[in-house]
Amino acid sequence: MHDLETRELRYFVAVAEELHFGRAADRLGIAQPPLSRAIRQLEQRLGVRLFDRDRRGAALTDAGRVMLREAKAALDAVSAAARRTRRAGDPQRPLVLVTKAGASHELLQRLLDALAGEPGAAPVEVLLCEVGEQAGLLRDGRADVALMHRPYDDLAGFDTEDLHVEGQVALLPAAHPLASRDRLTLAEVRDVPGLPIARWPRLDGSYPDGPGPEVRTQSQLAQLVALGRTLLVIPASSRAWQWPDHVAVPVVDAPEVTTVIAWPPGSRSPAVASLVRTAAALRGNVAEV
Repeated sequence: MHDLETRELRYFVAVAEELHFGRAADRLGIAQPPLSRAIRQLEQRLGVRLFDRDRRGAALTDAGRVMLREAKAALDAVSAAARRTRRAGDPQRPLVLVTKAGASHELLQRLLDALAGEPGAAPVEVLLCEVGEQAGLLRDGRADVALMHRPYDDLAGFDTEDLHVEGQVALLPAAHPLASRDRLTLAEVRDVPGLPIARWPRLDGSYPDGPGPEVRTQSQLAQLVALGRTLLVIPASSRAWQWPDHVAVPVVDAPEVTTVIAWPPGSRSPAVASLVRTAAALRGNVAEV
């Protein structure tokens, strides 16, 4: 059995993300020679090559890609253990609920109102994030629970409870001819001349191919839609953040989106269990915006 140290994992992840030993060494605050030695020793112990090296930098092998996924999960678990242990020692601490900014607004408001009316309920701190960030915050212990969306968010490994199912809308510039329609199809929104669909990063950080602009934040996206540079298809409840320069039109054949509440598997926190029960009790009582 090959026991791995967290130091080795951090070194490996830095090189795997930078794909350059010099940049990884700068990021870690160490010299490059000991970093290179540490990676060679790690490869020797595991009996596999993790990187293909050349003068320009490094590229992950198949084994390296597996190692990157597992190393990041392991480092998240170590961070989560430390954070949750520290918070468990403070009985007055609030629960941290993470959600994508602008998403499931009505459901979130109803949940917070319901919790405020429960005697003895733990206080809740709301952590707003960008698209796709909930899973990482939940895995590394910076959040206790999360509102997430199937099929778009990474729910692997979490316990979940379905809360709300809704359709999707196309968010368009108000001046665009399609904004006057009362309904659209996916085929129509995928082929709008001069108005390509915005591209969000995948779970691995890469972007899908296409002509649309690459976006990472909803503020970027909102302005690009208002400027007539892009459109997107989003859950109907996400219209809570739309600008006056936007119009939302239902997309009748878009796949439905399910809002779920997610939490780490095997959680023994009574406060988390109480929050999940309160959320589940709201199921079916949330109208689409």
